[in-house]
Amino acid sequence: MTSDIAATRRPAPHVHRRPGLPAAVRVYEVGPRDGLQAETTVVPTSAKAEFCRRLVAAGVTELELTSFVSPRWIPQLADAGELLAELELPGDIRQVVLAPNRRGLDRALAAGATELAVFVSATETFADKNLHTTVDGALDSARPVVDGAGAHGLASRAYISMAFGDPWEGAVDTGTVADIAERLFDMGVDSISLGDTIGVATPGHVHDLLDTLFARGVRPESVAVHFHDTYGQALANVYAALTAGITEFDSAAGGLGRCPYAAGATGNLATEDLVWMLHGLGITTGIDLDALTATSRWMAGVLGRPSPSRVVTALASTS
Repeated sequence: MTSDIAATRRPAPHVHRRPGLPAAVRVYEVGPRDGLQAETTVVPTSAKAEFCRRLVAAGVTELELTSFVSPRWIPQLADAGELLAELELPGDIRQVVLAPNRRGLDRALAAGATELAVFVSATETFADKNLHTTVDGALDSARPVVDGAGAHGLASRAYISMAFGDPWEGAVDTGTVADIAERLFDMGVDSISLGDTIGVATPGHVHDLLDTLFARGVRPESVAVHFHDTYGQALANVYAALTAGITEFDSAAGGLGRCPYAAGATGNLATEDLVWMLHGLGITTGIDLDALTATSRWMAGVLGRPSPSRVVTALASTS
């Protein structure tokens, strides 16, 4: 006796559009920088370059490559100049590097950087423990980078870390974050990314912070959000931001990265998990989910551990 068993269909999100959501968004990939800098071992430059190439081949067009921070602080990214020299990505790919201060700016410009990012804190304790300065000091360090970018005709992006909560200070006032955002825009940055560094944000908090920024005249198109999934809230927070008009979302392929300041932190929102939801909403990203998943599985092999992304895990079980 024989029976015909239909082949299992390749899983893909079922598309259901919702009114009022954007037709397309930008997925800003931070895996090569924010993800790999959190690794305890140093990934070879050649593997980092291959990771970037595979991400671009999967359709990623917004890519944060590395950081020109002192190797004393982040030895995992000591090869920033070598990485840029090895990469030859298409000219239409947005290629961003982090430069924390004037020295980082000089190194980044010498390496041929085409867009710069700076990093400030919404709280004094995190500024002291992570940046070894104050909130005002971090802003002062960012200024020459932003000025230098502008002088060379380059765009600049600013991260505001601990924008939703701080492990030492607790809740962070939305007005405080808005004040820092205003100072950054007055400085000349082109966009800001609001960092939920320890993953404590919830959808109502996302709306309240964005409402506070918009009331100050900040435009939705100049704001990105950067969620961690420590408490399983990242995708709910993305949806809240979508309904508020945000169209740029930070994520890391395979869920790379972690936060050392939150117990049990699971790292950045996985790009695959983000793309699965966005595609299910009928929102265009330009990313091939299967190719992206294969890239994250490849990087997991390089790192010697499985990806924490649920979509990567689920799709791997069907391949």
